[in-house]
Amino acid sequence: MRGRLLATAVAAVALSGISAPQALADAGVSGQDEMFLMQAHQGNLAEIAAGHDARKGATSACVKHVGAALVRDHTKLDADVKMLADKLNVTLPTSPSAEQKKELAAVQAKAGSPAYDAAWLTAQDAAHRKTLALIDQEIKAGKNTEVVAAARTARPVVAMHLDMVRGGICHAAKDAGMVRAGTGGHLVAADDSSTTAVGMAGVIGGGLLAAGGAAWLLHARRRPAHKS
Repeated sequence: MRGRLLATAVAAVALSGISAPQALADAGVSGQDEMFLMQAHQGNLAEIAAGHDARKGATSACVKHVGAALVRDHTKLDADVKMLADKLNVTLPTSPSAEQKKELAAVQAKAGSPAYDAAWLTAQDAAHRKTLALIDQEIKAGKNTEVVAAARTARPVVAMHLDMVRGGICHAAKDAGMVRAGTGGHLVAADDSSTTAVGMAGVIGGGLLAAGGAAWLLHARRRPAHKS
């Protein structure tokens, strides 16, 4: 009887959309998930450093704008990565990779000249293609649902950045704006308020369903069995 009640309770919570059982599903972190968090963190650090450098070394306003966008967005994306890594006990690197440092230094050597802008854009085109490949691999092969979700929601931000530097040409107009911190980097859409309203309605409805299910189970447990 207790086993049947527990199964019913789990089903009620699952129908509600509340992620109480998710701790069980997310308990394990695969090698793929760990690698993604580590490399995503290093990529964020590299993009933040490159963005700061562009604001100092670039000659065009467009490249400076794109650099500022990288700092803005990758700082927020990295906050999510660090939060997940801390929760899942994944130790992150403390700096970009040796290859990323070498690439940044090569671009920095051209600071203050038009050659810098061209080198910076080309480097960022290559870097964001690599990051998209990393994200797609996690979406395809990741095991931890939270890490996969973070990769999924960061993807449009990285894709936007690639559009801003695609082909080594600066396209500041591709900047869609701020990303929300703590949400895996979702872009803020023009109809964000309606999306939020729908999401809140789902959460409220799910909460009511879960509460109703819990109350029914409590009543069933307390109700004395009828004698035959």
